[in-house]
Amino acid sequence: MKNIINKSGFICDMDGVIYHGNKILDGVAEFVNWMLAEGKSFIFLTNSPEKTPHELSMKLERMGLSVSADHFYTSAMATAEFLDSQAPGCTAYVIGEAALSKALYDRKIYMNDVNPDYVVVGETRTYSFEKIEKAISLINAGAKLIGANPDTVGVTETGIMPATGSLVAPIEIATGKKAYFVGKPNPLMIRHGQRLLGCTSKDTAFIGDRMDTDIIAGIEANIDTVLVLSGVTAREDIGLFPYRPKYVIDGVGEIVKAAKE
Repeated sequence: MKNIINKSGFICDMDGVIYHGNKILDGVAEFVNWMLAEGKSFIFLTNSPEKTPHELSMKLERMGLSVSADHFYTSAMATAEFLDSQAPGCTAYVIGEAALSKALYDRKIYMNDVNPDYVVVGETRTYSFEKIEKAISLINAGAKLIGANPDTVGVTETGIMPATGSLVAPIEIATGKKAYFVGKPNPLMIRHGQRLLGCTSKDTAFIGDRMDTDIIAGIEANIDTVLVLSGVTAREDIGLFPYRPKYVIDGVGEIVKAAKE
């Protein structure tokens, strides 16, 4: 635990690490307060492109945790940053929520439903046959297909919902073109988060609850990984994968307890 405590920067997944649904997990408030008191750099990373950093900050505020918007980084922001690095001033046809369009707009990537450079897809509740048809037409005309994340499903308080990977699949099948996914497990998103922290790889820890997205992304970004068992992964699941996290703890509260010993 000493190796984790001595890190100067923390990149934290959200769902399963910080909260479940609309409930803050045990020890999270103490962990955040410890990072603030110790002057640690930290950022919350989420594969969801549906909310802006300000909206995520407000969500935590409603749960009793005060964290400013500059501590959040989403797959929408990572997608916008990737496209800006690839083709500055490009245009996009977007299937997604307002937060995804805003992230693109903030990078001066403007909307275009006639001859865009990219078709960008993220989670949305306004998915329709007409949008799929439009995306297929634009891709067949030369637009490139981008997914904010490869997740096929997401977990809500009412059950399972289709995520970006599922929404992209019909477009891939119809066009024969594969999407490039920016979010985890793509290590690109972790590297973006690390740059925002301003910490070296050696001084950074990535905390996540999923072996197949969080831990593999951290490993491929060459950052020490911390698997918490407060989310979807059980201890006995670790052996099912050909790689393993650097550290395994029950929840982030353990870090604070160790720091006080």
